[in-house]
Amino acid sequence: MKSKRKESNLEVVRSVYTSKIISSHRDLVALVFYGTEQSKNPRNSFKYVYVYHDLDEPGAKRVQEVDALRGEKGARLAAETMGSGETSLGDALWCCANLYSDIKLRLSHKRLMIFTCRDEPHRGDSAKDRQARTKASDLKETGVIIDLMHLMKPGGFDVAPFFRDIVSQPEDESELGLHLEPCDKLEDLQKRVRAKEQKKRAMARLNLCLGEGINVAVGIYATAVTARKPAAIRLYRETNEPVRSKTRTFHMQTGSLLLPSEIKKAQTYGKKQIVMERDEVDSIKKFQDPGLYLIGFKPMEKLKTHHHIRPAVFLYPEEGEVKGSACLFSALLMKCSERNVFALCRCVSRRNYPPRFVALVPQREEVDEGKVQFTPPGFNVIYLPYADDLRTLDPPQCPSASQIQVDKMKEIVSKLRFKYRSEAFENPVIQQHYRNLEALALDMMAPEDTEDLIMPKVDQINHRLGPLAEEFKDLVYPAGYNPESKSVAKRKTGVAEKKPKAEVPEDELRAHVQNGTLGKLTVPVLKEACKQFGVRTTGTKKQELIDALTTRLAA
Repeated sequence: MKSKRKESNLEVVRSVYTSKIISSHRDLVALVFYGTEQSKNPRNSFKYVYVYHDLDEPGAKRVQEVDALRGEKGARLAAETMGSGETSLGDALWCCANLYSDIKLRLSHKRLMIFTCRDEPHRGDSAKDRQARTKASDLKETGVIIDLMHLMKPGGFDVAPFFRDIVSQPEDESELGLHLEPCDKLEDLQKRVRAKEQKKRAMARLNLCLGEGINVAVGIYATAVTARKPAAIRLYRETNEPVRSKTRTFHMQTGSLLLPSEIKKAQTYGKKQIVMERDEVDSIKKFQDPGLYLIGFKPMEKLKTHHHIRPAVFLYPEEGEVKGSACLFSALLMKCSERNVFALCRCVSRRNYPPRFVALVPQREEVDEGKVQFTPPGFNVIYLPYADDLRTLDPPQCPSASQIQVDKMKEIVSKLRFKYRSEAFENPVIQQHYRNLEALALDMMAPEDTEDLIMPKVDQINHRLGPLAEEFKDLVYPAGYNPESKSVAKRKTGVAEKKPKAEVPEDELRAHVQNGTLGKLTVPVLKEACKQFGVRTTGTKKQELIDALTTRLAA
């Protein structure tokens, strides 16, 4: 059982290293074992503390060294290298403090994670307990956040006697309860570590103005960002060193180099070039100071699915900016949720950004069985479209399905329903990309296999449906229809295939001219219309055809 818990801890450490290499390769990470027989630390000042990795950027070598400690062979190597001795958490914390102080760089945040399955590491030694509490307090005063990643042990893990005074207070109310329940699964432990290691960075910090003199400080956060493969880095072929690209602007006639102050911006309007200075362009862009301005409240049923024109962001109070923001924000959230309404606001997220209408949709907190929060409390910010953004669609007329066909499809849908969770599906292209990089960096014989989780499970689908698919096909398609054996009609050689003429009635064309929507028609349709009305055109560009038709039909 003990080796199983050790294996889980090393799996999480490896996961942290590999994720840091991919997402935050400039972060500094160290690995320190305490309770070891051998000692290895700066100046060997502390017994029973073994610094396996100094505070440095993670790399492929470190991942290989962690892999060397896994399994039965790794357990023997750990026993030979470090052994097992007395436990002194105070000395381990002191050693970590020295690792932080030896770094000359300015660190944006410092976090220390304690992995253990012992709720009383010193077995009742009050002097060692007191020393650990003192050192933990010193670390927290210097800005170090201490988190406990505790595993389940026989008899349960009680945080209260010792670790409640060691770990840092949660950074916000949403993390309450995270320290209380131990993890009994590797997945739960990895989930907690990921939640801790990912620093919450606000996209913007604004004031939510609820009325004259009533401001709530809020932060805008992106809860989901499209994951992309990193861009390729250009290297000099002789030395493999990264190269930098520079852009310079030259005068077209003289060839002289132009400075930024010598460049103006222009836009053509009515066949006239309007020239503006850079500061004039900035002043034109500015509508209002950054902030959220409450306009009113609307019932949730007024918000339609097609109103989502870009990914939503998340709104959360910033108590550090304006005191009392969290209390007022919580009251607003609760009332909006109780009354099932959303707040309509005008949003200017940054200076010189155009204003947008946004809907603040309330979201209550939700936690899972392990008391781990999976839905934070706050407002989802839905960007609403302007009238200019909405389009009128003209869908093609298709025959309606009969009630028997609809009922049969309902049966199929009910058979194929499943609980969808976006976090359960990884992007197979990105996963394969990083597996290949990992294999090259770690000198592996072949990359690890990646499962394409979005590939339809055909066998399972067929098993669930049974005869329903065939029954639906018989109801909808003609007898003997087989989509797999459907052959495309071959074109006869030497005979040009005649295309049907794309004619548009005259009244419909005149309606397009009046509404200014001729641009919706295709070029072949416009050409046919020109022939229909005897309009002679010298060009074949779409705009020339539109201008000629407009002149002819408007006359």
